[in-house]
Amino acid sequence: MKSNRLSGGAFYGIILAICSFCLNCNRTEAPAAYGPVPSENQLRWQEMEYYAFIHFSLNTYTDQSWGYGDEDVNLFNPTELDCRQWARICKEAGMKGVILVAKHHCGFCFWPSEYTEYSVKNSPWKNGKGDVVREMADACHEYGLKMGLYLSPWDRNYPDYGKPEYITYFRNQLTELLTNYGPVFEIWFDGANGGDGYYGGANETRRIDRTTYYDWENTYKLVRELQPDIVIWNDGGDRADLRWVGTEEGFVGETNWSLLNATGDVPWHMLHYGVENGDSWVPAEVNTSIRPEWFYHPSEDEKVKTVPKLMDTYYHSIGRNATLLLNFPIMPNGLIHPTDEKMALEFGKVVKESFAVNLAGKKKADASNVRGNSGQFGAEKALDGNQETYWTTDNSVTTASLTIDLGKPTLMNRFLAQEHIRLGQRVKAFTVEALVDGDWQEVAKATTIGYKRILRFPTVEATRVRFTITGSKSCPVISNIGLYDAPLFLNAPAISRNQAGEISISTNDIGPVFYYTLDGSEPTTKSTKYTGLFPADGKVEVRAIAYDPASDQSSPVGQEVFDISKKDWTIAGIDDKNASAILDGNTSSVWHQRNIKMPIDLIVDLGNHYNLCGFKYLPDQGRWSSGMITNYRFYVSVDGKNWTLTDQGEFSNISNNPVWQIKKFAPEKARYIKLRALKNTFGDDVAGYAEVDVITS
Repeated sequence: MKSNRLSGGAFYGIILAICSFCLNCNRTEAPAAYGPVPSENQLRWQEMEYYAFIHFSLNTYTDQSWGYGDEDVNLFNPTELDCRQWARICKEAGMKGVILVAKHHCGFCFWPSEYTEYSVKNSPWKNGKGDVVREMADACHEYGLKMGLYLSPWDRNYPDYGKPEYITYFRNQLTELLTNYGPVFEIWFDGANGGDGYYGGANETRRIDRTTYYDWENTYKLVRELQPDIVIWNDGGDRADLRWVGTEEGFVGETNWSLLNATGDVPWHMLHYGVENGDSWVPAEVNTSIRPEWFYHPSEDEKVKTVPKLMDTYYHSIGRNATLLLNFPIMPNGLIHPTDEKMALEFGKVVKESFAVNLAGKKKADASNVRGNSGQFGAEKALDGNQETYWTTDNSVTTASLTIDLGKPTLMNRFLAQEHIRLGQRVKAFTVEALVDGDWQEVAKATTIGYKRILRFPTVEATRVRFTITGSKSCPVISNIGLYDAPLFLNAPAISRNQAGEISISTNDIGPVFYYTLDGSEPTTKSTKYTGLFPADGKVEVRAIAYDPASDQSSPVGQEVFDISKKDWTIAGIDDKNASAILDGNTSSVWHQRNIKMPIDLIVDLGNHYNLCGFKYLPDQGRWSSGMITNYRFYVSVDGKNWTLTDQGEFSNISNNPVWQIKKFAPEKARYIKLRALKNTFGDDVAGYAEVDVITS
């Protein structure tokens, strides 16, 4: 007789099916995506957060910012080139990838391209058998890093640049790079396009329309066919996957939308802040160098960014919904400089320590509104460490708060929030409050969040924290919240000298005292204490630290090397008292020569005769200032009447990176100098100066 009883397994299966049906019936529907959303390629890229740039080329050997295109290939012979060293440093610094400059504007190729003779194949390095791109790809694979490539659209060497034939050449080289070296996560097309160049011996100026010349639509199509998982960065043409932030100084706007419009002009404020209601997802990448310039210059060995400066860059890039692309300039021997390595590794260590312990992790939390009153989207989903879960509200709710109970008084000075950007970027503004001794205190507030937002505030000891969204384009979707007690740092002091030859030492920090040396030795708290302006005429090297007695903490060393003082200098032929700004030692003051047709001459009487071997020019430090000189001639004179041309050329990339321009020449005895401005960044008749200085032998 057959039994009608169900087996235990079958009965259990029916119960599971019923429970699953009931759960699905009660399951709250997730919010729909709002506005543009990132592609899978963009998501993978955003999650990398931090990766390296590598700049190295023939102009490394000529101490130039940009090569002209006529540099001798025989200059390239790095005796110790080691891509494994580059990759190791990047890995140990916490980076996730490397973007190698395969060809800069000079046109010299780091791989043996079959389409040009201007490449490593004709250099002495490895007897022409070397391939830097191959060695970089192999090193990235060994160290588990993703590889990206920079290919300059502008080529100052190639004879056909500016003609239709060049586009075929450009795409042929692009094809070589994207088919022969494995996966490439990002391709970088620089925005510098057209101008003076060697061009196969023509030595002329060639202009192109960078928005149309490269036929970006079809060039992008080729890129994506060859590398389907790639993202494209381009400052020079059609809208790409990523955007520049309008500066190379290491920061993006405090408000940063990952959106732009697919068509139309993109002025600076859109690059810097994004477009709140843009129709395309185009997130920001912050590119900056660990030194003032992109390529290696020996004069910058003492100008490597300190850990506090790099941390400030971190909070102004990754902490503002962008990624950070940090550049290493390679030395002529083919290695990263030891100081650059030291700072990068210390920076990586501090980032790791700062965010090692999330004080909010898996703490109790409640929210003013939870979507459908469902645990599926409850406040705790923002604290569970899972990026795929999130707290969200009902569709009609665009302002809401989430309160975290820390259980006991807890020290903190950092707040982190992330949106689930698969569903779009939504939050427009928010505040952070801390419950301190029974009273709620606002400790921070900001606008956008996006993939990641980190706020800094003075250390407080709180028992509860309240995160309040005060404005959102749609119901907020918050995937992660973090609270941290990060280590604090003093900034390296700034050192300047006025025209009278007096030294001043300062910092933005409140309360520290300063100690300094004048002989190049490392300052300590036993060195001379700074009490105010002091005279230091002539050549002198000043090193200084800031010291906080309360915490017994010292800053990194600030350092400046000064040549002859300017106390006897005068500006010749100028009846304008404001012109003294050129000589006052204050990099924030500026003077412009106007109402004169280019070329414009600035003549300075040094007061005495010196053996000169170079000069320095600092442009106006204001954003997008007029009068930034790009092309110049420099003359010297013994009597102010008979002039000798000692140097001429260009100040490369000065608009995007307005740092000190340093030029050297064969020694000449002189009392007078003349800087002749031939062109500026705006193409008008204005020459602007923050400072002018000389180098003596």
